[in-house]
Order: sequence, then structure tokens, then C-alpha cells
Amino acid sequence: MPEVTIAVGGRDFQVACAEGEEHYLKSAAAMLDAEAQTMLSQIRHLTESRLLLMAGLMLADKTAGLDDTLKLAERKIASLEAELAEARAATGGVPEAVTDTLSELAARAEAIADQVESKAS
Repeated sequence: MPEVTIAVGGRDFQVACAEGEEHYLKSAAAMLDAEAQTMLSQIRHLTESRLLLMAGLMLADKTAGLDDTLKLAERKIASLEAELAEARAATGGVPEAVTDTLSELAARAEAIADQVESKAS
């Protein structure tokens, strides 16, 4: 298990992690350090444990906010998917005339592309 030195709040820590996970650990440590630096800029004399606790709580708060946003987005997606399914059911799917027209346009575009390509050669 590799050991990585991380810096949080101006203090170095030796932390072990799984092989290949060093990048993730350093990334997480950088986020924790950013919060710790913010705390240190506001409150100069914090004990190491208090600093880590406060920085961890700040990250947890941000994570909770992102989790709420994600859940809201997932509900919106589910709602829109349900609306789309209802619309498709009501119309019987995409009308055949639309798919025929799109196929015809695609064939014309391919023919034009072939002509341009042959003239360019």
C-alpha cells in the first residue's frame, strides 16, 4: 500500500491508500486543504483536530448541496422522460412521414457529399 504525503492547512500528513488511488487521494486532500485554508484565513488559532473537523464539515455541506441538486435534476429528468413517453404513446411514436422525409434528406445529403468528393478528387 503506497503512502502519500498530503498537506492540509499547512501541515503534512502521511496517508496510505490503495495502489493506483494516489491521484484521487491527492485530489481529495487538495479540496480539504482549500477548505482548511479558508478556515485559517478566518480563524488563525485552530487546533489540528478542530481545523480538520471544520474543513470536513464544510466539504460535507457542499456535498450535501450537490446531492440535493442531483436528486432534483434526476426527478426532473424522470418527469421529462415520462412526458416524452406519454407524447410518444399519444402519437404512436414518430410519424412515418417524418422518418421518411428524414431518410430522404439524408440520402440527398449523401449524394451531394459524393458529388463534392468526386469533384474534389
